[in-house]
Amino acid sequence: MRGHRPALRTPRVRARGAAIAAFVALAPLISSAAAAVGSREVTAKLPYDCALPSGQQRVAVRVKATFPGRATTGEAIRPTAVSTTVELPAPAIADLAALKATTVVPETRLSLEVAQHGAKTQALWRGTGAAQPVAVPAEGPLTLTTTGDAPTVTAVADGDLTLTATDLAVDLALGTADGAPTTPASLAPATPASLTLDCTLAKDAAGHGLLATVPVGPTAHTPAPSGSPSPSGPTAPASGRPKDPAPSTGPGTPKGSTAPGGPAAPTPGDKGEDKDKGKAPKVGDARSGPAAVRPPAPRCVKENPTSQSLTGYITGYSNVSKLGGASLIPLSCVQIEQGPADFVPFPDGTFHIIQNSEGNLDHQGRKQTPPFTSTFLTFGFTPTTATMVLEQAGPMSVAADVLLDFSTGNNYATTYVRVPLVLRVLDVKVNGTRLDVGPSCRTAGPLSSPEPDPGAHPGPHLVMLGKGVIISGEPATGYQLSSGGPLTGEVTVPAFTGCGAGGEDLDRLLTASISGSGNYIKQMQGQTCSVAQPTEGECTEDLQPYVVPKPER
Repeated sequence: MRGHRPALRTPRVRARGAAIAAFVALAPLISSAAAAVGSREVTAKLPYDCALPSGQQRVAVRVKATFPGRATTGEAIRPTAVSTTVELPAPAIADLAALKATTVVPETRLSLEVAQHGAKTQALWRGTGAAQPVAVPAEGPLTLTTTGDAPTVTAVADGDLTLTATDLAVDLALGTADGAPTTPASLAPATPASLTLDCTLAKDAAGHGLLATVPVGPTAHTPAPSGSPSPSGPTAPASGRPKDPAPSTGPGTPKGSTAPGGPAAPTPGDKGEDKDKGKAPKVGDARSGPAAVRPPAPRCVKENPTSQSLTGYITGYSNVSKLGGASLIPLSCVQIEQGPADFVPFPDGTFHIIQNSEGNLDHQGRKQTPPFTSTFLTFGFTPTTATMVLEQAGPMSVAADVLLDFSTGNNYATTYVRVPLVLRVLDVKVNGTRLDVGPSCRTAGPLSSPEPDPGAHPGPHLVMLGKGVIISGEPATGYQLSSGGPLTGEVTVPAFTGCGAGGEDLDRLLTASISGSGNYIKQMQGQTCSVAQPTEGECTEDLQPYVVPKPER
């Protein structure tokens, strides 16, 4: 599978956030935008609240960068001369003294939100300090400056593109006066001491962290004093949503419409035509437009979310080859924690964005689907109804690899979802008569699929594959983590165990009826809700996924 070749030894530039989910070209290898007109230096003074060992402290941060005065759609925008200066207050000096540090070597990780027409993605600016350690003064403050390259952003629509500072992490390598690392007693003797300060933008920050507004396209205009993004030119319809995808719009559906597999727009006479009855509105929506009706769905709320948290719904069908039918997999909540994205040049000249994320099913606090019921003709003539549940038996991984073809402007995404699932049978009725399977009836192990990379992913688990394509100038199609779409695979159901009550052994009966290989599975995922940064059409007011997909065979 691309992006997981053990022999690969190419440099990587790591970025935290939704770059994969956004299908945005954040490519450090691209030269700066030739179409940029002029340039301007921006200095933003921002207050941050940082978690120090002694407690939370207010820290002054200054971010400097040079941005193009204007850019053209499809051309790269590269901020240059990027620096981050952090002024640590006196309590931080006391914390460093308590760690017996007399010098520090700083690194910074500044997260940015890149937005256009309300669609958003994230980028990461990494900075490193000077080669020589910085001496810790006897009294504060301590001023630390880092510099580094910023990833390139390519806007895919006309209109203002904004870059806004969000979270900041300050990594400090601690040393003695001669630069040697400290070794606190709590650390292993050979472990260099370090300290990471996690900082959040203060709520009273002027401009809410806005660094720059770059007009994009021939009709781009001078940014408004507020710095807020606004649509411009013919690309912005009356609804305020762009006709072309903004930087964080991925394969699937343009912003404001339903994702692949999502609910179709209601027509007159449809049930649920009354939009105000029992329906949750979209974030920022005034209950208008064709996507304003949300079908009923299980509760899907992320507890203690981070800036990388996504929630979404999945549903679909799985064939049961032995019974000559298909079982409906119920609408289920999935919670995903996005991992950092790696920007990787491959030896063959292609460029990839690789992101590995983790997820969990969630049903009333348990890592499972809701119970679901399926009816089959056992042995071809006996109606048998079973109530089942799929229980997660280990971590769910989501591995995405986006190939960026800058010669054509096309992007190709390959996503593998892997998860070990045990099928548990709760109740069985044969020809209307209840068959007591007991409380412990389940498959002897997880369902399994053919694994394209067994060395990296050992053990039985379900494997589902999603592919997405965005051809330059055409609507995106297929699957992509943020916008959803179809995921397909093939599953083997193992033998059953623990089935039966009162001394009756039903294991062999269920194994003979259900277990076996060659069972095709197709899941439909809806548009995800970015919990920390909800946008129109993605989340309800209580931050649940707005799009409810429909199963497809």
